Amino acid sequence: MRYRKLGDSDIEVSEISLGSWLTYGEGVERDQTEACTRAAFDAGVNLFDTSNAYGRGTAEQAWGEILSDFERASYVLATKVFFPMTETDRGLSREQIHKQLDASLDRLQTDYVDLYQCHRPDPETPIEETMEALTEVCEAGKVREIGFSEWTLEQIEAGLEVAGAKRWVSSQPQYNMIWRAPEAELIPYCAEHGISQIVWSPLGQGVLTGKYEPGGDPPSDSRAASDAMGWAMDRYMADEVLEAVQRLRPIAEDAGLSMVTMALAWVLREQNVASAIVGASRPEQVHANAEASGVELPADVLEAIDEALADVTVTEPKLAGFVAEGVKHR
Repeated sequence: MRYRKLGDSDIEVSEISLGSWLTYGEGVERDQTEACTRAAFDAGVNLFDTSNAYGRGTAEQAWGEILSDFERASYVLATKVFFPMTETDRGLSREQIHKQLDASLDRLQTDYVDLYQCHRPDPETPIEETMEALTEVCEAGKVREIGFSEWTLEQIEAGLEVAGAKRWVSSQPQYNMIWRAPEAELIPYCAEHGISQIVWSPLGQGVLTGKYEPGGDPPSDSRAASDAMGWAMDRYMADEVLEAVQRLRPIAEDAGLSMVTMALAWVLREQNVASAIVGASRPEQVHANAEASGVELPADVLEAIDEALADVTVTEPKLAGFVAEGVKHR
């Protein structure tokens, strides 16, 4: 496993990280969660990414129990805040950041998180209030560094401009061989301002593994076949996308790579990407994902990938789901 620096911080993260969206505490049983987590440590993974919203706290709780068996300094723990936890608890106000962080720390059974991320922007709250609250929890020793997920450039810049506030070190966008939207504006801007990407869905919700055939039923043990885990896959399950992905098979075979390794290595070719967050329901998937670390794709392979996916790639900036544009100031 290779490691990369997280933005301008002194934190180093594994190129492959383990995420818990739609899986741990919800779609994947406790014993599988523990097996995957232990496999991650065995494979050299040190970054574990979750959110208070995943399973309304159940993902954090599952990892709190499991990670308590490991030395706290041996891993980098990241969680998030924004989405509703109750009918009245949501957003990025000072009150919510303090309240939700304390609840997350309690579920995670730790005194601090290494990275606290604003899961989406909150233009209903003054950006100054949000940044000041994030700075307060860092100064209290509860958070080491801060990041955001799926903010617009206007919102990112507004956060950087708050005087005396803690600075962003990470961005968490969707990014993969099909969804290339961050390349247009986000990645260049972040590279200029000392902010790294830790990307979600680098395998396109598993579609880039090639296991989903056009017109066919998904494998019974796959994410797409699960009501709990498959609801967010619609954009990737179109036949034209699945057909394009099948064109990647011979490219991977000729390069002597698995589809998984090729897809993850493609994401990691971008130096502004510090880590690719991958979910897993079985330990062997964790080890297969980890094999992509350090793999460099030659130019002819990158060109072949571009040609195979030319009709289905998303290259222009796009708003993610649940993102409201704009910035509120005091």
